[in-house]
Amino acid sequence: MQYRQLGRSALKVSELCLGTMNFGPRTSESESFDILNRAVDAGINFIDTANQYGGDLGVGTTETLLGKWLAEDSSRRDRLVLATKVHEPMSDDVNDRGLSARHIQMACDASLKRLGVDHIDLYQMHHIDRLAPIEEIWQAMERLINQGKSPMLAPVIFLAGVLRGLTKRRLLSKKWD
Repeated sequence: MQYRQLGRSALKVSELCLGTMNFGPRTSESESFDILNRAVDAGINFIDTANQYGGDLGVGTTETLLGKWLAEDSSRRDRLVLATKVHEPMSDDVNDRGLSARHIQMACDASLKRLGVDHIDLYQMHHIDRLAPIEEIWQAMERLINQGKSPMLAPVIFLAGVLRGLTKRRLLSKKWD
C-alpha cells in the first residue's frame, strides 16, 4: 500500500480510503466486518463514514456498525485515520440538520458515541449550508478542535474562494467576532 500526506498535514493516509456508506443497509454486519478486516490487512488505514449513513436501517447505523468493529480490537483505533461527516438530517427536528453551531456540536458528540471513540481524526462538512453564516460554522469547528474531539476539519463541498476569504479575515483579526 502506498501512503501520502492528508492535505497539508503531516498525517499519512493510505492512497485508498475505505468508504462505508453501504455498511449496514446493503452490506450485512458480518460482510462489513470482513471488508474492514481485509482492507486493514491490505494496508488501508483511512476509513470514511458519515453520521447520516444507514439507509432504511436508520441514520447512524453505519457509524454504530463501525463502532462495533472497532470495539472488537482496541488496537485498531490507534492504527486508523477515521473520518466522518456532518450536515444531513438526523431526525425530523428542525435543528437536527445543517451546519448551525448547535448541530455541529451535537452531531459530533453523537458520532463519537456511536463510533465508541474519543476523537474523530477528520471531521468533514458534508455539504454547504447557505443558511449558516460561515463564521458560525468555523467557530463551531474550531471549538471541536479546542475540545480535542477532532484535530482536523474539512469542507467536503465548499467554494474555495469562500474559505480563502474567511481564512484571510480570520488571520487578519486573530480572533472570531
